[in-house]
Amino acid sequence: MRTHPPLRAGLGVLAACLLMPLGAEAADGPASPPQDYSDAERIIFMTEHLGALQPPQTLAYRFRKHGSLEEDFEDRVTLRLSPTASGACCNGEADFLSDARRLRLPAVEDARANPVILYFLEHDVRDMNRLTKGQQNHFRKRIRMAIYQGARVEQRALEYLGRPISAQQVVISPYEDDPNRGRFEQYADKHYVFWLSNEVPGGVFGVASRMNARDAGAEPLMVEEMYLEGATPPDLTALAR
Repeated sequence: MRTHPPLRAGLGVLAACLLMPLGAEAADGPASPPQDYSDAERIIFMTEHLGALQPPQTLAYRFRKHGSLEEDFEDRVTLRLSPTASGACCNGEADFLSDARRLRLPAVEDARANPVILYFLEHDVRDMNRLTKGQQNHFRKRIRMAIYQGARVEQRALEYLGRPISAQQVVISPYEDDPNRGRFEQYADKHYVFWLSNEVPGGVFGVASRMNARDAGAEPLMVEEMYLEGATPPDLTALAR
């Protein structure tokens, strides 16, 4: 029997959609028996990324958007971690981007997995809704299903604060086989990458998404990248067609 991963109260619809048990929800067809978590789910949502931290503590991430579709910009994401009532780590609250771009999201209480991943994905879901006029819950479900049954997981050598580290890389393509992709074909070739490592504070090295242009070799439509301060960004060209 599947149980909820140790990420409690927080991001409402997004968290409920991404973290609820799969089974009857796992497909658009008839209900199926509950199944175990995938490796990708365990890496992203069930690992206690914050377990080694001593609150209070602040984690800073660099955010960059670029591509041919919209204006480029660089900004920051700040995650403030405070002790729970028991003194353990952590309650989390974030400033996700700034000024007019700021995404207002609730705090996550008694978080074990790093909530910055959920913040990034909620930003992404709302952006997909803005670009396509599609339903936010549809994009949430596609991301969730891709992490559950379509993810590619491998080890990667990365660099943090100038030294080599080992990380787990998870790549998903939620809209590759989406039955509704014809409604937003321009954006359907979208890939997401998550880099997780116990050798960096908070366990999350970075998260990125990339939408390729239709013409091979052309500048991507949009790339959004968020990396922990001190992380050397990996090469994303492997996600190009």
